[in-house]
Amino acid sequence: MADFWEKTRDSFAGWRLIGLPFGFGFLLLLTPLLLMVLLSFWTQDYLDLRRDFTLANYREVFTHPVFFTLIKRSLAIALVVTLVTVLLAFPVAYFISFYGGKRKTLLLFLITIPFWTSYLLRIFLWKIILGYNGVINSGLSSLNLIDAPLSFILYNSNAVVLALSHAWAPFAILPIFVSLEKIDRSLLEAGRDLGDSAYRSFFFITLPLAMPGIIAATLIVFIPTIGDYVTPKLVGGTEGLMVANMIQVQFAKANNAPLGASLALVSLCIVMLIALIFLFLNRKYLGRRV
Repeated sequence: MADFWEKTRDSFAGWRLIGLPFGFGFLLLLTPLLLMVLLSFWTQDYLDLRRDFTLANYREVFTHPVFFTLIKRSLAIALVVTLVTVLLAFPVAYFISFYGGKRKTLLLFLITIPFWTSYLLRIFLWKIILGYNGVINSGLSSLNLIDAPLSFILYNSNAVVLALSHAWAPFAILPIFVSLEKIDRSLLEAGRDLGDSAYRSFFFITLPLAMPGIIAATLIVFIPTIGDYVTPKLVGGTEGLMVANMIQVQFAKANNAPLGASLALVSLCIVMLIALIFLFLNRKYLGRRV
């Protein structure tokens, strides 16, 4: 009986320890999500919110061609942004880790410089750079390389990819750098002693061991890109709008919160499915950390 009461007291102490953080997380994270789920099954009738259970919102999401187009475009842009960001981030992280020497701290500090300015300010600067009378077009015109401003670099999906790749680059560099730092350099030396070339050492030792950081960077970039609506609105134009822009329109302008909630939940489920598939396919690199 004494052991029972002792175990009960220890269990109660443990729950008391995690109770406040769990309640705080439940209040701020899970409760809004549950409210969104509940809202998605209601309907908006002009100014009245009807609380009758219905699947009409989900039927409209899956049948309306505009929603399908936006979701498909959002996935395509997110995949391209993720690919470009990770491909550009890996060489930077590799250089800092293997050749940074005593300057690693300084180089990592320089990577964080973009965070010193507002995200909106950086997007507006991209508009200045990519605009019809911007830095790129003005420079090319002054060199007589173009006769008219380039129209494919702004107000389309290309501008969205470029701006988001720049915005998420530090988030991709840091996890890859941490993963590269954990690699035991003696493994590379052993490979060279056994006759491995630099090519084989990279692809058979460095890259597999750095894969957890690459996967983390991929998810860190891919997931928030789907939900970004500021960048497509400012530099995307009509050709660069994404599903988050439609969600914002439904909540703010169309006065149809139930449809916006259902569209948000469908997007959330698609992102979760893609992320789970990606982690499942790469489980041999993540092992028990998945």
